[in-house]
Amino acid sequence: MSADPAGPARGTAGGGQSLDPALADALRALLGPMARLALAQGVSFAALEEMLKEAVVDEALKAQSAQTPSRVVSRISVATGLNRREVTRLTQHRRDAREVRHPPAAEVFTRWLTDPACCDGNGVPRPLPRLPQAQGEPSFESLAHSVTRDVHPRSLLDELCRLGIARLDGETDQVVLVRNAFVPNDAQAAMLGFLGDNVGDHLSAAVSNVIAAEPPHFEQAVFADELSLESVEAVRRMVLGSWARLMKAAVPVLEGLIEEDRKLGRPRQQRVRIGLYSYSAPMARPSPSDPDDGEIRP
Repeated sequence: MSADPAGPARGTAGGGQSLDPALADALRALLGPMARLALAQGVSFAALEEMLKEAVVDEALKAQSAQTPSRVVSRISVATGLNRREVTRLTQHRRDAREVRHPPAAEVFTRWLTDPACCDGNGVPRPLPRLPQAQGEPSFESLAHSVTRDVHPRSLLDELCRLGIARLDGETDQVVLVRNAFVPNDAQAAMLGFLGDNVGDHLSAAVSNVIAAEPPHFEQAVFADELSLESVEAVRRMVLGSWARLMKAAVPVLEGLIEEDRKLGRPRQQRVRIGLYSYSAPMARPSPSDPDDGEIRP
C-alpha cells in the first residue's frame, strides 16, 4: 500500500478510530486466523471479546510504572478506552501468567531424533529395544530416563503410542518411531497447546521487534509467488530437511549450555524457542499468463 506524500490515508477501526493503514492491515492479518480458530472451535464473539479485554488490560497494567501505583485504573482506562468500571472488574480477577508446557513425551521424541546414539549413520532414528540389552547400548528405557525420572518409561511409551508417534513391536519388544514430527493425531488439547506456545512466542518476537528501538529477536522469512502445487511440495520437502538439520544442531548446543549454566551457577531465568515455519496458499490475484512475473523477496 502506498501513501500519499501530502498525508497518509487513515484506516478506520470500530468506534470510528482512525488508524495508520499499515497498522490496520497488520492487525487484520493477525485477527483473521484467530477469528477462524474461534469459529472452528465454537467460541462465541462475547467470549472472544472478553478475552481481548483481559489481554488489553493485562498489557496496559504491565506498562504501568511500579513506582507510581496510584491512579492505575484511571491511566488504564485512558490507555485502553474502557470505562473505569470495566477496568476495575478486569483487574480484580487475577490471572496467572500462562505456563509454557514441556511435555515429557515431546522431550523424549526430540532426544530420540537428535541423539547420535539413537540414530543410524544417516541420522535416521532407529528402533530401540524397550529394555536395556547391553551395557552402554541405548534403549527406550535409558532414553526416557535421560529426559526425566519423574515419569515411568512405560508411561512415556504408552503416551507416544497413544499419540501415534511411536509403536511397540510385540514380537521383537522394540519401540519404533513412526513420525518425524511431534504432531499428535488425536490430541487436540496438545495441538492447541503447541499453537499457543509456538505462535505466541513467534508473535511476541515480531511485536517486540516492531516496538523496540533495536529489534531484540531474530524473526525473518522468505516470500515467493507464482509457484505451482508441485513446486510448493518441493519447498515443503526442503523445509522439512532444513528443520531436521537445525534441530540436530540446536539440541546438543542447548543441552550443553544448560549444563554449563548449571555448573557455573549462573542465574537461570531465561527461556528460548527456536522455530522454522512455512505456509502456502493460493495467490489473491494469480497471473499464470505472465511467466516472468514471479517474485522472491525476504
